[in-house]
Amino acid sequence: MAKKTKDETIVELTADLQRVQADFENYRKNVEIDKSRQAVLTKNSTLMKILPIVDDIERATAHLPKDLSGNDWANGVVALREKLLKDLNEMGVQRINAERGVAFNPEYHEAVTMDDKGGEQEVIDEELRSGWMIDNEVVRPAMVKVVKITIDK
Repeated sequence: MAKKTKDETIVELTADLQRVQADFENYRKNVEIDKSRQAVLTKNSTLMKILPIVDDIERATAHLPKDLSGNDWANGVVALREKLLKDLNEMGVQRINAERGVAFNPEYHEAVTMDDKGGEQEVIDEELRSGWMIDNEVVRPAMVKVVKITIDK
């Protein structure tokens, strides 16, 4: 076996060092990607646990009796709802638009009933449960009633 020269050894060690540096850079990038994915999963998981509470608070405030309109406790529940929605919005959480008349989109809406009135356009007739997105990714689609209607042009 021929003995390597000093220059050949330097070239070989330099190449080894470059491979190790490239491997480490790839490892670092993969760790960052994994951390980012884990953060998204954690955020989504947390949101899925909070959404039933949001639903309950919204139902409670939507059906607030008129005789409680000036009640401090009832006003506190309404303020709690507003603060919760504001905080969710600041976290990048947005409600999916599922108002009556909005075009049905299966990427954002989950149809539970369909009323075919002989039309070709599927639109939302009623929102049954609000849908939510986080950073423009659907976490929970809106549960809706859909109606097929004819739209005059």
